[in-house]
Amino acid sequence: MTTLTATAAIPVRRTHAPIGRLLRSELRLVLRRPRTLIALGLLVLVPIIAGVAIAVAADEVSSGPAGADGPGALAAILNDNGLVLPVFVLFMSLQMLLPMVGAMWSADALAGEASTGALRNLLVAPVGRARLLAVKAFGVATAIVIGVGLMTLSGILSGLLLLGGNGMLTISGTTLTFWPALGRILLAALLVIIQVLAVAAVALAISSVTEHPLIVMAVSLGGIIVFGVLNAIASLDWLHPFLITHSWFSLVDVMRDPMPTDAIWQGVLRAACYAAIGGSLALARMLTKDG
Repeated sequence: MTTLTATAAIPVRRTHAPIGRLLRSELRLVLRRPRTLIALGLLVLVPIIAGVAIAVAADEVSSGPAGADGPGALAAILNDNGLVLPVFVLFMSLQMLLPMVGAMWSADALAGEASTGALRNLLVAPVGRARLLAVKAFGVATAIVIGVGLMTLSGILSGLLLLGGNGMLTISGTTLTFWPALGRILLAALLVIIQVLAVAAVALAISSVTEHPLIVMAVSLGGIIVFGVLNAIASLDWLHPFLITHSWFSLVDVMRDPMPTDAIWQGVLRAACYAAIGGSLALARMLTKDG
């Protein structure tokens, strides 16, 4: 009887850390990094700076001679059409800024912690390697969602306050009322998040094979630049469907009325393929990583 009681009193040793605690810890780690806070602040400032510049240009166009082109023409289009600003800023930022930020967070997730020895300590803790990669990916994805969300919110407020208007003038020449326009903006933000997540997944795979975050960012941004150049060469049109940057130009379709969806769905599918490939390569590397 005493033996049974003693056996029952032995505590069961936990072999895996609770996933909820891991996710909360990763979020605190990601959101407390100075680079993360600086990047989030930059994403908030971009729409404000763009809105101020366009508002100033619009005033110059209204007081200057007719027939202005370049920035003046853009300002004339966006003046009193402020809900276009967040879509415009998201489209422009997707070409380089947002992928760079996503790659930076992926570089910090694995390569950055490997360079400081923190990743090695995590690998010997009671956390499976697949779970560890999932937690790191969750932190990167959450940071991307927060960053794009803040940029979108800043763009909406800046557009309404600086440029005015209560609707959205589409490329097709029609005007959407406030709530349909807001739905288009949220759809644009969702599409941008999907594309940036795909870039971050590939960057995470690169981050799993090196201990130098700068290499991750250089390879990721270099790939985006090369893809952009290849996408601009008309004779390589057979290659364009395989380039992730080819999807980014379909974002302007949210500004059409009615909105075509074929290119949008193709872009989502292409991004999902890149995300699956990047995640699979990162997982394979983590499962075979020494130490």
